[in-house]
Amino acid sequence: MDAEKIAQLQAFVQLCKASPEVLHDPKLQFFKSWMESMGATIPPAATSQSGTTQDSPPPMGSASKPPPPPEPESEESEESEESDLDIDMEGVIEGDSDPPPDMGDDSIEVTEEMMDQSNDKRAEAQAAMNEGEKEKAIELWTEAIRLNPQSAPLFAKRASCFLRMSKPNAAIHDCDRAIELNPDSAAGYKWRGKAHKLLGHWEESAKDLATAQKIDYDDDTYLLLKEVQPKALKIKEHQRKKERKREEKELRARKKRVQKAKEAQEKAKREQEERERQGPSGMPGFGGGGFPGMGGFPGMGSFPGGAGGAAGGMPGGMPGGFPGGMPGGMPGGMPGGMPGGMPGGMPGGMPGGMPDINKIMSDPEIMAAFQDPEVLAAFQDVSQHPENLAKYQSNPKIANLIAKMSTKFGGPGGGPGGPPGGPPMGDPPADPPAGEPPVDDGLD
Repeated sequence: MDAEKIAQLQAFVQLCKASPEVLHDPKLQFFKSWMESMGATIPPAATSQSGTTQDSPPPMGSASKPPPPPEPESEESEESEESDLDIDMEGVIEGDSDPPPDMGDDSIEVTEEMMDQSNDKRAEAQAAMNEGEKEKAIELWTEAIRLNPQSAPLFAKRASCFLRMSKPNAAIHDCDRAIELNPDSAAGYKWRGKAHKLLGHWEESAKDLATAQKIDYDDDTYLLLKEVQPKALKIKEHQRKKERKREEKELRARKKRVQKAKEAQEKAKREQEERERQGPSGMPGFGGGGFPGMGGFPGMGSFPGGAGGAAGGMPGGMPGGFPGGMPGGMPGGMPGGMPGGMPGGMPGGMPGGMPDINKIMSDPEIMAAFQDPEVLAAFQDVSQHPENLAKYQSNPKIANLIAKMSTKFGGPGGGPGGPPGGPPMGDPPADPPAGEPPVDDGLD
């Protein structure tokens, strides 16, 4: 052949590899038939729902539509593909379940006389098998094996007779013994390969037949191997595909586990940051301690009009404030007021110092008390209706909380403010020390 024809043949082979569907062209039927006679497997032509092959051109005048996006492959479809293995099982039979044949006593010492008797039984067995008397042949082979249990050819011959009786399992049993006695027993590998073929064990059959060919080539074994090997290769390719899919599935599962662990870690980190932002103390919704946004404490003199708190506190605070005097204030106000009188003086006195609300509300006992819905409701009620304080004085939880908060404000409370223009309601001012002259303030 000239170079041009060889190049054309190479191009055609490349086309067949890329698009095997071209082999189903009626014009190439002769080529397809020749390939199948050589043992090749031609993939079936893929047909669409309309009955045309995938590579066939669309009908004239039909509008071409873009193919739909591929759907994600599910695990169920993967498993169905893995189990889709189509192999021709013609000629496969069900294995025999007879007890194992007699293998003789391999511990006996075989004499020359025993070997001669074994050879005689062997000749009789071969003659019976040629006459079609299979059962008689098996009995004679067994007698020969009892006389010479170290002979590999005797086991191989009996295995061939078992195959004629469609007993592949018994034949495999004998072939195993023959190969054990002689690892180079071509007959043992040949008959065992044929027995595996009858059972549909394509990979084992191909392996044994190939080994027999390496030891001692013969045409009968070649024909058997040619029939079995394509099926064994198909199973091997199927196993590779199945293993690849299993590895891909494990990889996807591992990535999913890593992603879930990462998301859980990020969630835990966000929750920790949120806890740190809220601070170590303080009631939920109160910020870092205290009552931000509270209304004033009328009568306490310390928070006229209410003191604003840090962000995150109770919305709107506790309206009205806590009634009663603020401890630590200046008692009684200014006696008598200024000339002309400031009516009522400064109620409750001035505070002895502005207390730290955050410090007060960071006290664990106070915070624990305000976790009690009963206490919180009581303070809200009194802040809106100070006259209701009396009804809570008998409640030990409310009384203890008031006493605790009073200690935080630095001592006993100041007296109430004096009446307009009059003397103070609190204790009178102390007299100046004796022995010191009065100070002339220059007012008279």
